Amino acid sequence: MLAMRPDCERCGVDLPPDQAGARICSFECSFCADCTAGPLAGRCPNCGGDLQPRPLRVGAALARFPASLERRHGR
Repeated sequence: MLAMRPDCERCGVDLPPDQAGARICSFECSFCADCTAGPLAGRCPNCGGDLQPRPLRVGAALARFPASLERRHGR
C-alpha cells in the first residue's frame, strides 16, 4: 500500500492524499507537480526513475488507511 507521504521532498509543499498534484517514483519518493515539471524535469533525484501522478485516496479508504504523517522535506 502506498505510504502517501504528506509533503514534497524538494520544496516541502503539502501533498494531501485526496487532492491531485503529487508525483511519485516506483520507490514512493514524493514531489509536487511544480518541482516535477520544473527543476526535476520528470525524474526522481533519488533513483533516477520517472515521476508519475500519484493516485488519490479518498473517503472511506482514506479514513481506514490514513496517509503517512512522516515529512520528508529537508532530509
